[in-house]
Amino acid sequence: MIGPIGISCRAGLSRVASRVERFALAPASAEPLAALRIGLATVLLVQAALVAPALFELYGPAGILQGPLREAFAQIELPGIGWLAGRLGPLGIGETSLLGGVGAVYALSVASLLCGFWTRTSALLAWVTHRMLMVTADATVYGADLFANIFLFYLVWLPSGAALSVDRRLRSPSRAAAAPTPAARLGLRVVQLHLCIAYLASGLEKASGASWWNGEAIWRSVMLPEYRQLDFSWLAWHPWIAQAAGWAVLGVEIGYAFLIWPRLTRRAVIVATALLHLGIAAFMGLGVFGAIMPVFTLAAFGVPADPRAPSPSREAPLPDLPRAAGG
Repeated sequence: MIGPIGISCRAGLSRVASRVERFALAPASAEPLAALRIGLATVLLVQAALVAPALFELYGPAGILQGPLREAFAQIELPGIGWLAGRLGPLGIGETSLLGGVGAVYALSVASLLCGFWTRTSALLAWVTHRMLMVTADATVYGADLFANIFLFYLVWLPSGAALSVDRRLRSPSRAAAAPTPAARLGLRVVQLHLCIAYLASGLEKASGASWWNGEAIWRSVMLPEYRQLDFSWLAWHPWIAQAAGWAVLGVEIGYAFLIWPRLTRRAVIVATALLHLGIAAFMGLGVFGAIMPVFTLAAFGVPADPRAPSPSREAPLPDLPRAAGG
C-alpha cells in the first residue's frame, strides 16, 4: 500500500510533469519563429549587400589575409573556401570562381529564407555557406556572425515556414498560418532559453571583473580607435556616467533571464535590450550586432505565441434547434 506521503509525492510529481509539458509542448503559433526567420534573413541580406563589394578582398586568395597566413590566424577548424577549392581543383574550378559561387548561393538562400520558400532547405544552404564564409575569414568574425550561424542552424529544424511564408501559401492558399503545434512551442522554448543563457552568461562574466563596475569597460569601448564613432573624451571629467552605463549593462544582461518571462516586466526588458544594442551600433559601429540581437528578443518574446481565439465571424454556425411540437 502507498501511504499518504507517497500519494502526496506522486501527486506533486504529476503536477510538475504537467507544468513542464505545458511549458515545453503546449500547442503554439509558428508566428514567433516566422518573425525570427524574417528578421534574421533581413539583417543578413543587408550585411551581404554591404560586404559584397569587398567579397574578394575579405575571402579571396589574393585578399587581405592570403593562403597560409589566413589559415594560421584561423581558429575555427572546419572546411572553408580554401579547403573546398583544394578538393575541386582537379575539376578546373578555381578558388575565385568558387568564392563567387558560394557567395551567390548564400545570398539566394537567405533571400529564399526571407520569403519562406523551401524554408528548411534554404536555411540549410544558408547555414552551410555562411559557415564556410565564416571559416574562410575567421579573423573578421565576431559575436553577430556566431549568433547568426547558430540561429540559422535552428531554422533548419524549426517550423518557421508554417506561418508568413510562401510555403504556407502554397500548401493552403486560404490560410496564412498553420494550426498551433507542440513543435512550434518546443522550438520557441529552445530559442528563448538559448537567449536567456547567453545573456546571463555574458552578464555574469562581465560582473566577475571590476571594469564594468568602475566604468573602465565603457570608457575603453567608446574610446578604442577600432570602435570609436564619436568623441567621448569628456567622460574623463564625468566618470560617474561611464560607471552608471556599466551598471546598466550588467542590469540588463543579468536581469534578462529573470525579467523577460513575467508579462509585467517583459516589455520593459525588450525595450531595454533593444536600446542596449542600438547603443552598441551607434557608439561602437557594430551595426549588424546592434540589429540582430533585438530581432532575436523581439521575435522570441514580443510576438504572441498562444493560439488566438477565433473571431465571431469565423466561428462555426450554431446548429439549427429542433422546432417545438406544433411550432
